[in-house]
Amino acid sequence: MSERDPGAAAKAAAPRDRSSWTRGRVLAALAVFTAVLVTFHRLVPNTPGHLGSLLESFLPWSGLVIMVLLVLALLRRSALALVALLLPTAAWTYLFGGLLLPGAQPGAHDLVVVQHNAGDENTDPAGTARSLADAEPDLIALEELLPAALPVYERTLAPRYPYHAVVGTVGLWSRHPLTDVQKVHIKPPEITEPWSRGLRGVVHTRHRDIAVYVAHLPSVRIHATGLASAWRDESAGLLGKAVTAEKLHTVILLGDLNSTVGDRGLTPLSSQMNVPARGFAFSFPAAFPLARIDQIMARSATVSHIRTLPATGSDHLPVTARITLG
Repeated sequence: MSERDPGAAAKAAAPRDRSSWTRGRVLAALAVFTAVLVTFHRLVPNTPGHLGSLLESFLPWSGLVIMVLLVLALLRRSALALVALLLPTAAWTYLFGGLLLPGAQPGAHDLVVVQHNAGDENTDPAGTARSLADAEPDLIALEELLPAALPVYERTLAPRYPYHAVVGTVGLWSRHPLTDVQKVHIKPPEITEPWSRGLRGVVHTRHRDIAVYVAHLPSVRIHATGLASAWRDESAGLLGKAVTAEKLHTVILLGDLNSTVGDRGLTPLSSQMNVPARGFAFSFPAAFPLARIDQIMARSATVSHIRTLPATGSDHLPVTARITLG
């Protein structure tokens, strides 16, 4: 019996070694495609079907796509795909990695705020009010306040929040004096029924006066043809104009904006206000949160780490953040 030629064995192994760089081409292509979508999402057109906004609403979940591709690349033992995955990983980290970092330490000029769509089907408004107050915020913004539930919120929050204002179905409760409350007109002209979902008031803190806006933008729907968000986008534009015209230097916006901060539909607001730099705080739907559509933004102030609070009787989770008044 002849001995095996070592040289022949090496030659036979060479194609198998090189195959790790040739196999997994489909996975590598998907990785590159994912990187392009994450990096250049603004280039995805919004017509037809507001596809760009739809992509941006769920863009953080592209990280899950990257993880699936990573597992498949490891199972396939594809060096090509693993190297290609560095591209979407770098893009995702650049856009969202900072949200995973811890928030800054509390400062002397901070306000704690809570934003919550209380839900028009909430059967426990008293419990909801107590839960929000237990977070000890300075300000509480509520949406979907029904006439039957409003007295319960007022009665339950009154001991700790002596100042409050309600316009239509939105309200603001404050530990600090609240004056100059006005309705903010954000209703698209196409909506003909009675509809009042915006207010503005001045909160007088020890450090400065702050214009606080509470808003509930129109809902969006996802259809087979894409995202139906025209009314929401129009309402965001009206709210953006109101904030632009605001004479007070510091502005805080709290609301159910029915959009994520990355959605171009909120550009009239996100282009002129600071958004949270830490935390994902997915708030909707409460049973399985997929996106944060409850927003806390600020002008001439910094929104620190945002997080969710325990579930209430609403289909939204409350969100809370610390506002640093530089």
